[in-house]
Amino acid sequence: MQALHKFNNVEKAKLLHALFIHQIPGFLTYVQELSAFMKDHPDEVRKVWKNQMFGVDFWFQLSEQADRKIKQYGKQLEKSSNLFADQLFDGYSALYLHHCLTTYTEKGKHTDPKFKTAVDLFFNP
Repeated sequence: MQALHKFNNVEKAKLLHALFIHQIPGFLTYVQELSAFMKDHPDEVRKVWKNQMFGVDFWFQLSEQADRKIKQYGKQLEKSSNLFADQLFDGYSALYLHHCLTTYTEKGKHTDPKFKTAVDLFFNP
């Protein structure tokens, strides 16, 4: 196995899924809830969007893309580490999903305290 700092986002997500498969359904539900909030309250999101690396419209696109993939693949994302990582953490999608992971654990939505530790270790070096 290679060193963790050499893992890309897809590899990190695959490992996170494999280690914490029981946390994935709750996380995917949270991603959908966050995407729904953004879709239903775009003006609120625009108000707080300041000094970000990307424009808010690009963030909305990433949110919609994540929601679409979760609906498309459904329970398969919960069961397959490869599918979860390849569909949600490849390319620019990883930026939005990284944000989702971070806020999910910061808000204490997870049920396993080690999940937050793993997210910090893998995605917040």
